[in-house]
Amino acid sequence: MRERLEGVLERLVRASVFHRVVISVAALFAAVLIGGILVFVSGGFASCRAGLDVAGMTFCYNPMQVYYELFFGALGHPLEVGWQLTNGSLATTLQQMTLLIFAGLSVAVAFRAGLLNIGTQGQLVVGGLATAVTVVYAASIVPDGLIGTVVLIPLGVLAGALVGGFYGAIPGALKAYADANEVITTIMLNFIAVGITSTLLSWRFQDPNSNNSQTAPIPEYAEIPTVPVIGFAGRVDFSLLALAFAVALMIAIAWLFARTSFGYELRMSGTQPEAAAYGGVDEKKMTVASMTLSGALGGIAGAFWVLMVHGRWLENVPSIGFDGIAVSVLAGNGPIGVGAAAFLFGVLESGSSRVGTATDVPPELVGILTGLIILFVAMPEFFRMVGRRYVDVGSAEPVRADGGGSGADDGGENDA
Repeated sequence: MRERLEGVLERLVRASVFHRVVISVAALFAAVLIGGILVFVSGGFASCRAGLDVAGMTFCYNPMQVYYELFFGALGHPLEVGWQLTNGSLATTLQQMTLLIFAGLSVAVAFRAGLLNIGTQGQLVVGGLATAVTVVYAASIVPDGLIGTVVLIPLGVLAGALVGGFYGAIPGALKAYADANEVITTIMLNFIAVGITSTLLSWRFQDPNSNNSQTAPIPEYAEIPTVPVIGFAGRVDFSLLALAFAVALMIAIAWLFARTSFGYELRMSGTQPEAAAYGGVDEKKMTVASMTLSGALGGIAGAFWVLMVHGRWLENVPSIGFDGIAVSVLAGNGPIGVGAAAFLFGVLESGSSRVGTATDVPPELVGILTGLIILFVAMPEFFRMVGRRYVDVGSAEPVRADGGGSGADDGGENDA
């Protein structure tokens, strides 16, 4: 039994990018099929005026309609007459995708270094507050208009990255110099982040003109602007410039992994720590550096949550950082794959609200459907990660001394 299990894990580890995509698509169809059956059966226990009568029972829910709203509703129903590319539903999908790219990259960087950063949510929270406070205070000394936009937006993103990076360096240093388990420390630091930011908000940064727990709003010219003519309307809280930055950062991280000595050392520390140590890689320094970079990406997610979505920092921060863990696992911890996984999560998030408004299916059942899809699609990559960590499958391709692969498969392994 164990040999058969190891054989399956070995095949998953050695699977090419094409085969992994085929497996994920097959898993998606399996999840849709099982979820459709669940929706149809659940409709037999619901009350409705009209439905499908089968053997004396009335089934209230139509699985086809549910999935139509879930997937096509997230895009604004592109098959219907009058569809526009800049519709609000698609903007919501891309907004979620943008934030999840940052969160997924944060988790992926740590995973590649052999570390489990469960604290992206906390890094996002402190980074978002740092962004809001920095922009609000800097706006009083920076001219408004175009100059303010050019200065304050990069300043806010930098503040989020620095504070998030510092908060990520804490568990990195504890891991490197005290051998503290990073899973425990990052989880605990999530709670500490909530407590610290809540205290700072009530002590110093609370908006005096609001009863809600929030900072003062940042100036409108400090919010990420929309693209004229081809962009989405400002009221939908999404900017193509933010998505472009997220994609550029995704490509930059992929390049960092594949083409720099730091990225090579980071990957080697995660996959072959003994070989990395033998090659002169400072394990402690790499641990702190990778967690710092991971935390900085989480802080950038918080910065864009403030600068693009709300225009202020709110105490109730959504679980973007925790969703980033699932995004990274689904992407196989590959920077380029993070974009596709984030888009799927964005579709499910936006489509779920469409299902709730267009059908009578309860939100709990919609949550089960989306959970099934995520579970089925992510499981092959999860077991592939397990196989790479615990099963000795050898190396299909030699590795050059400069960190590059010897064949075409290197690009797929690093980027997918």
